[in-house]
Amino acid sequence: MQDDPRKIHAQIIKTHNTLEQHSLPLLNKLITFYSNSRHFSDALSIFRQIPFPNVVSWTSLISGNPNSTHSLLHFVDMIRHSIRPNQRTLASILKICGSICCVSFGMQVHCLSIKLSMASRVFCGCALVGFYSKCRVVDHARKVFDEMPQRDEVCYSSMVVGFAQNCRPVDALAVFGEMVSRNVGSTVYSVSGALTACAELAALEQCRVVHGHGVVTGISRAVYVSTGLVTAYGNCGMVNEARRVFDESLSEMNIVGWNAMMASYAHQGDKCSVLELFRLAESQGLVPDDYSFLAVLTSLYNAGLADETEKWINKMKVNYKLKPSLEHYTCLVGALGRVGKLDEAEKIAMAMPMKPDAGVWRVLLSASAAHGAPETAWRMSKRLLELNPSDDSAYVIAANAFSASGRRNEASEIRKKMNNLRVKKEGGRSWIEVHGEVHVFMAGDDKHEMIDLVYSKLAELVEEISKLGYVPNWSEMIHDVEEGEKREGLSYHSEKLALAFGVLSGAAPPGKPLRILKNLRICRDCHEAFKYFSAVLEKEIIVRDVNRYHTFRNGSCTCGDYW
Repeated sequence: MQDDPRKIHAQIIKTHNTLEQHSLPLLNKLITFYSNSRHFSDALSIFRQIPFPNVVSWTSLISGNPNSTHSLLHFVDMIRHSIRPNQRTLASILKICGSICCVSFGMQVHCLSIKLSMASRVFCGCALVGFYSKCRVVDHARKVFDEMPQRDEVCYSSMVVGFAQNCRPVDALAVFGEMVSRNVGSTVYSVSGALTACAELAALEQCRVVHGHGVVTGISRAVYVSTGLVTAYGNCGMVNEARRVFDESLSEMNIVGWNAMMASYAHQGDKCSVLELFRLAESQGLVPDDYSFLAVLTSLYNAGLADETEKWINKMKVNYKLKPSLEHYTCLVGALGRVGKLDEAEKIAMAMPMKPDAGVWRVLLSASAAHGAPETAWRMSKRLLELNPSDDSAYVIAANAFSASGRRNEASEIRKKMNNLRVKKEGGRSWIEVHGEVHVFMAGDDKHEMIDLVYSKLAELVEEISKLGYVPNWSEMIHDVEEGEKREGLSYHSEKLALAFGVLSGAAPPGKPLRILKNLRICRDCHEAFKYFSAVLEKEIIVRDVNRYHTFRNGSCTCGDYW
């Protein structure tokens, strides 16, 4: 336990003349001690007693101030007093700029560091990488990183984490790979950053490689790393592997790790496992937080349990004194919509203590389409378009809802409106990982090196499932085209191409699931086809679309045909 700074202060007064220059190092340390003990007013008082504060004095004052704005003012004041900052001073002020996303001030500090020939030095360079990354100017961070003649494990960690936190997972893994190839030491931050990238990509083989690296370097049991592994394996749909890591690290896991495991089950729609973990966490003395309840509510929503979802929202407010966020209410709206209580769901959306976002209206839009309520779907589409006039899903889902109800004229009008406003439907893309390499397929792809064999295999598979009763769902088509073109479009959706390639290339050995990622919501035709594919191939198929995981097994899906 740290000593009381007042005792240290008293000792200094007894043994030194505090106003003499030879006691300056002690006074500087005292400023730091008071700041670390959250007695900044005392730290400031000490600073003001120093007749000629040096750069260490100013740096201690800047880094210890809990008020970020005051720290920036102290830094300006230091420059006005002609005190030349050192690397630690610049690193401290850059960290503060990053925490409050003050880009303009931070860039001026960057300019100053260049004038002082410090920008390329390890300590200051790492601080610049961290600053730009936190301010989401990650290309600037990479430029600073590339211009550094020497880079240590802290620099690499900053760059890996920077890319991972700015939705650049491929770049994050590339920097991580470079770090390992150059025998630069790993840290819990670089490994957890790489795992964040694996989770976003749902890249299972990459996840296993990073996991192995963590084991070899002895940091796989660190709480940041084990939590990252749980999240990454969960996002890859490998919930059993996530649970294995969780159980092995149980003694070190905090509530964040428990939430990660609950979230993995929730995305699979396994409410029983989520609720079991929730109760077990409480029995271990952990206090559930907002994310714990979000996992519970997500699992209940995915399971279609509207009444239980509402009960848990109330329990969250009354028993745990937690304020539900927009994400919590979205689960409730979605659960009500799933069971067909569209009016009640819309009333809750309008009565929420916060303004509904696009996610709320999109959930209601999908529910309306699923329950054959095209008018409600179109009304939800309009609400969605008020927030984003270029949202293609608002037109597509509503048009398909009218088309499925046999109201082709209304569907055609929506499509015309979409074309007149030049709103383009986002192209479908699917990913499949084979032997550590990710293959991407577009709808109607013709660029993959094995595309002819892929189409041939897909034709075989479609012929086989047709014998079992598969009939294409034409209502999923968004454009008015000839019947032959419709057939081609449905047959060549990106997830079907990825599946055929996976079968051809042996992506999943016997007993292992075949895993596919998709950038959009899986259409009803593909969903129906994949149920048949799982039966014909006698293989579990996992598809992660933009909404949730679908695990196809023996002709059925874990989503219960609702997503």
